[in-house]
Amino acid sequence: MEVCLSEEELVRLNRKVVEELLRGVPGEKDVSVELWNGKRVWGKGEKLKIRINKPWALREALSTFSDLSLAESYIYGLIDLVGDIYLVFPIADWVMDRFKPLSERLKFWKLLSQVPTLEEYKKCRAELSGELHSIERDRQAVQYHYDVSNEFYKLFLDRNMVYSCAYFRKPTDSLDRAQEQKIEYICRKLMLKPGERLLDIGCGWGALIIHAAKKYGVNALGITLSKNQYEYVKERIKKEGLEGKCEVLLADYRELSGEGTFDKIVSVGMFEHVGQKRALTYFQQVYRLLKYGGIFLNHAISSNYKEFGKPPSQFIRKYVFPDGELLPIYLTVEKAEEAGFEVRDVECLREHYTLTLMHWVKNLERNYEKAVQIAGEEKFRIWRLYMASSAYQFLTGRIGLYQTLLVKTHPTGESGFPLTREHLYREEA
Repeated sequence: MEVCLSEEELVRLNRKVVEELLRGVPGEKDVSVELWNGKRVWGKGEKLKIRINKPWALREALSTFSDLSLAESYIYGLIDLVGDIYLVFPIADWVMDRFKPLSERLKFWKLLSQVPTLEEYKKCRAELSGELHSIERDRQAVQYHYDVSNEFYKLFLDRNMVYSCAYFRKPTDSLDRAQEQKIEYICRKLMLKPGERLLDIGCGWGALIIHAAKKYGVNALGITLSKNQYEYVKERIKKEGLEGKCEVLLADYRELSGEGTFDKIVSVGMFEHVGQKRALTYFQQVYRLLKYGGIFLNHAISSNYKEFGKPPSQFIRKYVFPDGELLPIYLTVEKAEEAGFEVRDVECLREHYTLTLMHWVKNLERNYEKAVQIAGEEKFRIWRLYMASSAYQFLTGRIGLYQTLLVKTHPTGESGFPLTREHLYREEA
């Protein structure tokens, strides 16, 4: 594309845009902004360098004043974030708040419109078809996210490939230790006993059902919609010698039949794919599959009450979790009770997810070259930005993480629960 402006004019114009955009923003001592020619145009910091790689990058990044256009400018290499990525999020918040009034945006747009544009570039957004949260569309959404590559996920997950919030007894716990503690904690909450039938809805790479079968002697079934996960879990069951004790199916939770088939059911990080429209159906199906006295643990990310109903992150919906929905905990509990469950325990683990994500980001950054080789530069940038921004969202309390423990109480009123929670925290011999 031909640009009529000289290099000197482009530098001057971009400097002017940056100065106006960031006028008054905090963080100048830790962050700096550089242009494509290496010239620093804002800030004095070395902890994070924001590099504007193309003369038209700011025009693209700020085209809609949304998280989507900002994210895409990073994904497609128009802007680089070198250093501590977490420092960019308070700045982004500040900028978005400053330009909320239409009058402020229009005033700034007069300046921004002088920056040259670029013809539309290819975007690898998720494109789904079918009715929202139908079985087929949910299958497309899950496979878009989880079937990137097992090798890619191995670069930043723990040794057991657990892709959900860990449980830290101490902030210094390793990721491996924290994930093992999470799995054990869930098994204790479920009060597993030898010979019981356990269902894991959205079993991921199988860590929970493997642990439950080996340590607690249950007969475990895991279901997933990810082809990569399904093949991985099948192979892992075989390697562990757990055929007959563990099984995995490529199936949706709505496709399971049988009344009172399972003693215990667990779902870790899957409820986010269900959506408000199907939430009651989800809990009704789990209730039907459970025996009386059966326990269900639902582990899910939640929306802050004040954030619920606001426009969702377009970046996350287009590039990470298409059709994903976060419900506030009150709505989750309401739908569970409406389905017939008795709520026995609700525990918030928000801070644990901040720590988990920071481990994942650090691991991914450390394995940058391998990640690009396996999945490409754009996927690396998408996952780095999504995980770092999610850590910031958990840290600031905009989203949360709850484990909700539910029971299908017997008609006589018997729940089978002990009077205290001592069994959850008792140290193992």
